[in-house]
Amino acid sequence: MDKLSKNPQNARRFDKNGWIQIHIEGAPYERGYQHGYLLAPQIGDVLRTLKYITLFNTGKEFHFFVDSADKMFTPHIDQEYMEEMRGIADGATAAGIQTSFEEILAWNGYIELVNYWWPKVQKKSEEHTPEKEHCSAFIAVGGATKSHGIVIAHNSWDQFVIGQHMNIILDIIPSEGYRMFMQSGPGYIDSFSDFFITGSGIIGTETTIAGFKQFKEDAAPEFFRARKAMQYGTDIDAWVEIMQKDNNGGYANSWLLGDIKTNEIARFEQGLNYSKLNKTQNGYFSGFNAPEDPRIRNLECGPSGYLDIRSTGARRVRWEQLMKENYGTIDVKSAARMISDHYDVYEERNNHPCMRTICGHSDVDPAEFTGLSGTAPFRPAGAFDGKITCSELAKDFGFWARFGRACGEPFFAEEFLNQNSQWNWLRGYLKDRPTEPWTFFKPV
Repeated sequence: MDKLSKNPQNARRFDKNGWIQIHIEGAPYERGYQHGYLLAPQIGDVLRTLKYITLFNTGKEFHFFVDSADKMFTPHIDQEYMEEMRGIADGATAAGIQTSFEEILAWNGYIELVNYWWPKVQKKSEEHTPEKEHCSAFIAVGGATKSHGIVIAHNSWDQFVIGQHMNIILDIIPSEGYRMFMQSGPGYIDSFSDFFITGSGIIGTETTIAGFKQFKEDAAPEFFRARKAMQYGTDIDAWVEIMQKDNNGGYANSWLLGDIKTNEIARFEQGLNYSKLNKTQNGYFSGFNAPEDPRIRNLECGPSGYLDIRSTGARRVRWEQLMKENYGTIDVKSAARMISDHYDVYEERNNHPCMRTICGHSDVDPAEFTGLSGTAPFRPAGAFDGKITCSELAKDFGFWARFGRACGEPFFAEEFLNQNSQWNWLRGYLKDRPTEPWTFFKPV
């Protein structure tokens, strides 16, 4: 009898409308084992993909980054999370997917390894990397919202070959710390796509800082700090304090946070040497992949597109327009419209989905007007989901989510590859994402 079946009530899995929701609980190794066992097929699929795309994108085999992660990250991660990742590896192996702690560790830190550490090793950190652009988001409160409570919305952006795996809704009751309910990926201990609700009343999300070129090897990885902040952060200040401790600069983000106990929201922009925390109980913050803090933008980044409406600047401007149009009436319903928005600021066109729109569609964008160096036309990337919650829903850990894209537009891999043969190397790895409905989730 395997370890999971000895106590099956502790672990549950539900598949619904493109999402996989799992519940795990207990001590670090125990909950990790449950995670690995329940999501073994998905973990196997992720590892198969990583072993293929890593060589193509970097020239190095995946095992090179596995070895590097073990050397770089392990000394800086609390034993609690080491045990959880060991449990994930053992659970997946018991379910028939052979893997190791080291592979799970590398997957958790993959974006930091490939997009932050490796360019620095190659001395290419001065070059702008468009792949660091992830997500559109906002958080609003007070006079900005219909209820005067908090409303938060987010869509995740990535290469589809990675983003298609971010369909996990992870419910964790740890033996110590707060309960966490979050979007995640198979094998992750944190959210990564970063939409979460915690038992301390913190709700949060983030958008990645484009063009960020700093990284510190001898420090704690972002995925560990983010998970620890979610599990142990009692309020916004405590959450930020955990994130700041031993910061390595990896996966640098503009975090949007809310505390449903105090009805306060915050934007926490975190670079390596510079950071900025702004709070309010009346207004909004938006996320569009460029930092507001001029120190981070000018001293720690290459081109971030802040003023360029051919790139990230388009979404900065569009958020200002949408907030002006919806101020005072923002609720879950209007948030769904905003996070699905297709207005192109640069071309001044309605219903023109592209890489400049809030709901990003790089796969249909010829990239004729982009200000981002190296951005390929018709790239299989962009937004692949939408999530929304508010103060009332978050009290019970509830949120609305849509997998595929927030706007509902489907993506069919074979059709895309037939039209864009330059991406044929992804055949067999790129997946369909049909239209799915908005679906409500809470712990069950």
